[in-house]
Amino acid sequence: MVRAVITGAGGKMGGRIISLISAMDDIEVIAAVEVTGHPMVGRDIGQVLGLGKTGAIVYDKLADCIDKGDVVIDFTHHVASLSNLQMAAEKKRAIVIGSTGFTRDEMSKVMELATDARCVLAPNMSVGVNVMLKVLEYCAGILGDDYDVEIVEAHHHLKKDAPSGTAMKMAQVLAEKLGRNLDEVGVYERRGMIGARTKKEIGIQTVRAGDIVGEHTVIFGSVGERLEFIHRAHSRDNFAKGAIRAAKWIVNQKNGLYDMQDVLGLKDS
Repeated sequence: MVRAVITGAGGKMGGRIISLISAMDDIEVIAAVEVTGHPMVGRDIGQVLGLGKTGAIVYDKLADCIDKGDVVIDFTHHVASLSNLQMAAEKKRAIVIGSTGFTRDEMSKVMELATDARCVLAPNMSVGVNVMLKVLEYCAGILGDDYDVEIVEAHHHLKKDAPSGTAMKMAQVLAEKLGRNLDEVGVYERRGMIGARTKKEIGIQTVRAGDIVGEHTVIFGSVGERLEFIHRAHSRDNFAKGAIRAAKWIVNQKNGLYDMQDVLGLKDS
């Protein structure tokens, strides 16, 4: 039985992860974490979420409960996630991080800390999205520079970061396969007399509206035809299920930084 500590328990993702785990036999929520002053703190997380009494109490500090668990599942904020990773490294616990918005310096710190921790970090835990990443890499290798590459992502109007972490991951995968530097060829806005599209650029455009859970479209466009690959998320459950799958996988791995491609065995396929 894998024992999980869930941070950000009061968030939408945290709540869904806890609810889904409650119906599983091979993993359990042993404790949960929320910020100091949150009304959940000190209460049984099962009773808070209407799942019945579980014995898993909500703490306001990860340090107070991390020893209870085998793995931390973290969907909070990139700053908090970095601190939680440091705690996991110190306590020799595994961690799954689904937060986005990490700066370049923060990612360098993540890689440094992961030498002493087992960490899965992915901007999107969906199995479907990660299969799509593999397909995009494969197609880019075939199509090469003969096809223009554009990415359009859409999310709900409350999402704070743009472009989405998933769109950026797609752009990075495509740029690497095409032998390009995303910092040089990424185009995030077009307006006015911008001139003809350059051959190497990769467009990443953002839509924010209503309650869109998440939609990503990648276009390979050439003269006479185009290919479009689309992933639409209809609920957060696919992200939550992927995170749980990653949590059960990472507890048996060696120290290091992994992503969902590793979890799903797609790296060498």
